[in-house]
Amino acid sequence: MIGYGKMGHMIEEIALSRGHEIVCIIDIDNQQDFDSPAFRSADVAIEFTAPQAAYGNYLRAWEQGVKVVSGSTGWRKEHGDDVCRACTEGGKTLFWASNFSVGVAIFSAVNRYLAELMNRFPQYDVELEETHHVHKLDHPSGTAITLAEEIVERLDRKDDWAEETTDPRLLRVDDIRRGEVPGIHTVRYDSEADLITITHDAHNRRGFALGAVMAAEYTAQHTGLLTMRDLFDF
Repeated sequence: MIGYGKMGHMIEEIALSRGHEIVCIIDIDNQQDFDSPAFRSADVAIEFTAPQAAYGNYLRAWEQGVKVVSGSTGWRKEHGDDVCRACTEGGKTLFWASNFSVGVAIFSAVNRYLAELMNRFPQYDVELEETHHVHKLDHPSGTAITLAEEIVERLDRKDDWAEETTDPRLLRVDDIRRGEVPGIHTVRYDSEADLITITHDAHNRRGFALGAVMAAEYTAQHTGLLTMRDLFDF
């Protein structure tokens, strides 16, 4: 495991309950353990750290011949092409998701289908809102960005997404930080006649941790650049 915060502890608990062994835990104070025999013995490393550390963690894990499952966000703009090449041409393996929740995987599939359907009904404008706990520093969330990209890809009337925009060609994405909210994502299609809304509201982080362990189980048997759409065929 790379990163041992709240998510790391929960992932450890679920992995052990499913019969897996944690052979190495790397956190900020023992980075040298990337070079240890214990780390090299791992089938998969599960990485949940900060955006600025994620890409370097991938490289260090790959140097040791270890596949990576990661939920870290914020690195794709700068390093996305490098990661893609490493996995498609360099023989490395990364399973990446902005959100590992099984429920969010289902929600994302519904989001894609609804966007395809709503492309035929231009009277509906669309917006996206995400709400998270006050400790979350990045905004919008990685999950919101993924959902927004899925919508823009399927709606001819949207060119891109942006925060706090009034441009009708851009999908507006709003973020709210309050309390200890694990994560709420809402997509709204609004017209003069009515409003269509879909929402995913996480009760806790347990669903994310379970999905990460399921992704690790899948990654142990597969190679390349993997996503939740590989794990769940819908």
